[in-house]
This record gives sequence, C-alpha cells and structure tokens, in this order.
Amino acid sequence: MKNIKEMYKTVVKDPFPSEMSLTLGDQVLKFVRRSWVIEGEEKGLRYGENPDQPAALYELVEGELELGGVKFRSPGAGLVSSLKEENIIQSGKHPGKINLTDVDNGINILQYLTRKPAAVILKHNNPCGAAWSDQGLEEALSKAYFADRIAAFGGAVVVNRPLPKECAEFMTKYYFEVVAAPAYEPGAIDVLKTKKNLRILEIPGLADLEKLVNTPFLDLKSLVDGGIIAQFSFRNKILSADDFIPASAEKDGQVVMARKPDSREMDDLIFAWAVEAGVTSNSVIFARDGQTVAIGTGEQDRVGCVELTIHKAYTKYADNLAFSEHGLSLYELKLKAKNDPEAAKALEDIQERTKAHKGGLPGSVMVSDGFFPFRDGVDVAIEQGITAIAQPGGSIRDFEVIQAVNQAEPQVAMVFTGQRSFKH
Repeated sequence: MKNIKEMYKTVVKDPFPSEMSLTLGDQVLKFVRRSWVIEGEEKGLRYGENPDQPAALYELVEGELELGGVKFRSPGAGLVSSLKEENIIQSGKHPGKINLTDVDNGINILQYLTRKPAAVILKHNNPCGAAWSDQGLEEALSKAYFADRIAAFGGAVVVNRPLPKECAEFMTKYYFEVVAAPAYEPGAIDVLKTKKNLRILEIPGLADLEKLVNTPFLDLKSLVDGGIIAQFSFRNKILSADDFIPASAEKDGQVVMARKPDSREMDDLIFAWAVEAGVTSNSVIFARDGQTVAIGTGEQDRVGCVELTIHKAYTKYADNLAFSEHGLSLYELKLKAKNDPEAAKALEDIQERTKAHKGGLPGSVMVSDGFFPFRDGVDVAIEQGITAIAQPGGSIRDFEVIQAVNQAEPQVAMVFTGQRSFKH
C-alpha cells in the first residue's frame, strides 16, 4: 500500500475515453477529453476528489441543447473546460479535480459581480471570502483574503479583471494553490512564478462573464446506484435593487411590511446574494461594505447556521487582530498564552475587544439561501447588529419573521428574493 504522501505526488492514470456523447431525446451533445502537454508529457487531470480516484475533464465541443423553450450554454463558451497549454502558464503540481472545480465555482459567483473588480477565494468548493470594490482589484483581493485568512490557506483565487503586479506581490506573501484571471499585467507572472507549486491559469472569458447570466447549463448529479438527476442550473434573479420584492405578509387580516433597505444596504445585499449562489446550503452570509464578514455553509437547521456563522465572524475578527498586532494566528496566540503571561494578557485583550465589537458584525447585512421557518434565526442576527436581511420569503411564519425586524430598535430592513438559492 502506498504511503499517503506518495499518493498525493502521483498522477493517477485514467481510463476514460477521448470522447463522450450525451443524448437527450433527439439532441446530442459531444464532448472531448481535455489533456495537456506538460514538461513534454501528455497529462489529464492529476486525480479526482481524492488521490486514488481517476478523473477526466471533458469539454462540450458540438451540439446545441434546448429544453422547454430555453436554450442552454453552447460549445465555444468554455472556461475551465477549455483550458489549453497556453492557458496553464504554470502548472505547479498540475491541476486535479478540486483545483478546477474551485475555480469553476469562483466563476459561478463572479458571473453576477461583473460591474466592479471582484475577487473570491475558495476552498472545498465554497468561498472563504469574497469582495468587490470601486477602488480596484488590489483592494478587492485584500478584503477577500482578510475576510477569512485562516480558511484561505491553500485556496484558489479567482478574479474578474487583469491581475496587476501589486496583487501578485500580495499573493506571494501567503500560500495559495491556484490563481485564475482573465489576463496578467506586466510583471505579475514573474512575481507569481516565484511560487513554484502555484498553478497559474489565464482564462480570458473571465473578462466577459456577463454573457453567461440567465443562460443555464445542464446540471447533472450522479447517484450511488448509477442513476443521474438532470436539472437546469441555478440562475440568479437578483441583479439590481429593483429585483428584490418588498417583504410583506398577512395574518388574520393584519398586514405587516418591513423597512426597505437603504442604498448601502441594497448594494451589500446584491453582493451577498451573488456570493450565495456558490455556497453549499443550508447557508447564510454576513456582508458589509462589499466584503463577506462570515459565510456559514452546509448546516442542517437555519438558526444553528446563523449561530455558527456568528461564531465564525468572532473567530475571524479575533484572528485578524492577533495577526496584525502580534504576527500570529489566533490559535498560535492561544498556544503561546498557555506558558507566556504577556501572550495571555494580549489574548484576553483581543477576546474582550472582539466581544465588544461583536466580531465586526454591527452594520452588516445578512442573506439566507432559504426562508426562515421561525423568527429565531432573525432574532439571533439582530442581536449582533445586523441592519438588513434578504431571504426568499414564502414561510408560513413570514408574518412573525417580519415582526421580528419591525420590533428591532433601530428597525431592521428586509426584502424577499422570491427565489431559493440551495446548492447541494
């Protein structure tokens, strides 16, 4: 049996054929297996989700699909699946499935954030942090990183503007596995190449992601019995403030309406709902000033998800204080504090400030990928200083949920999205 370290260094030989066809009624989609000549050797995916799983990447090259009068994305619109040798500027330990699916989910999020320079950092197919900024890509990247510095370790960075040298210099201070950009400005690649294992991808289509919006792709999910579930991909309906629905509900002849978010809150809700498209459900996101404050993923109950996301916000806030003031992660400082009185004093101070500032949550907005079945999740968020909420609506307790925001002091805003954003 191979040593696990050797497994990670080994490229798995895959047995997949060079072509694949998918027939839906009288419509046929043809795919070709993607491989690259790297260091004089033809290589496909390094491996699948785990080192002992062979995997292959296929690109749609022929065939059009239309279902129910809706046209799907066509050949020639490839992004990750269309990567050629010239797009893999540096292969590092050439990409495996997880590297590419992380980049792909970054693209999934960024397609809704095209009006500003934006960056998203992903791990395990979920965003660690995301941000957009009128100040430029460097500002967006820094905010995305410090939204969750701990989780970003070894992550994939995806941006929607040409990457400047300043961003490259920022990235080389930390450990990332992949960077993907539509292009690289002079000097950026030379800086990035100092990280020999970094996979540097150039995907020109990242500059034109607005073309993808509202055109679905065929989303396939394989079952353990060999079956397949096919669905239209999720399409975000909230692209501007006008797309939100006023939050109102009626009970026993009484109608309640929530406060409408102000312009700052609206901008953050639009941003957070875009990021939500790439988060595993059941989830909530806290965001402020175009930056995620905390992202809760994959929980079973909604109030529990809110509570855990609050805990993450406190942890990330304390970690940023520890890192900026002492050059240590929060956990390194905790370890040092066990035997160092000065470190213990510093840790206590950071914990007190984190509690006093509620983990940086006051003034944030919250989005939820599903409705609130009870008002408890809203009440918990309001206690942390959340000022506006966006959620699908449609719960039999919408009346109580709106009462919760209306009873808050100051009153919290709420809007409905009219769509759910589950991702399984």
